[in-house]
Amino acid sequence: MSYDLAVWEGERPANDREAGEMHATLYDQYLEAEVKVPPTPLIVEFVQRLLRRWPEDGEVDEDDVPWAASPLIMGAAGPYVYVPMAWSRAEETSAYAVHVAAQLGLHYFDPQENRLRTP
Repeated sequence: MSYDLAVWEGERPANDREAGEMHATLYDQYLEAEVKVPPTPLIVEFVQRLLRRWPEDGEVDEDDVPWAASPLIMGAAGPYVYVPMAWSRAEETSAYAVHVAAQLGLHYFDPQENRLRTP
């Protein structure tokens, strides 16, 4: 079981309901598309910052890897990235991800709670 998060760039949603709709639209548009769009530079930077903190499988001891899927960049397309993480590491990892997203001016959505998160 994984704990997932969604991060995107663009206009800030007005509320959690709108954020949920934006998340669903972006997921379908970019991750379910037949032709994959490369991630934007800002999304690539977000993923790289996460990986500098916690490298992927094979690069460190498996117990130190919080990612539930690898490579992490495979969940990124266009202005959107979907990040699955191990439930056991979700609190620490998601808190850092929210911080990085805020630094980069990105929006962070928690699909489990259907709400925007802020640092």
